Amino acid sequence: MEEFVAYVIRNLVDSPDDVKVDIFDGSKSSVVEIRVHDDDVAKLVGRQGRTIKALRQISMTVAARLGRKVRLEIVQ
Repeated sequence: MEEFVAYVIRNLVDSPDDVKVDIFDGSKSSVVEIRVHDDDVAKLVGRQGRTIKALRQISMTVAARLGRKVRLEIVQ
């Protein structure tokens, strides 16, 4: 999951070297923290939050197939 999220985000932003993805696993769920360069936050969120919503939906679908829940968070 971590590699997939990092791959997608690196292809969306202007500074792919500044992308950092951390996963914190719980018993039934995971929290994915995403850190990007300050200038790339707007690209990650997208207009009216469409890009991050789509990323969250894809991640939740993948996690559901694995019997887990996942939450994506952008951390500054």
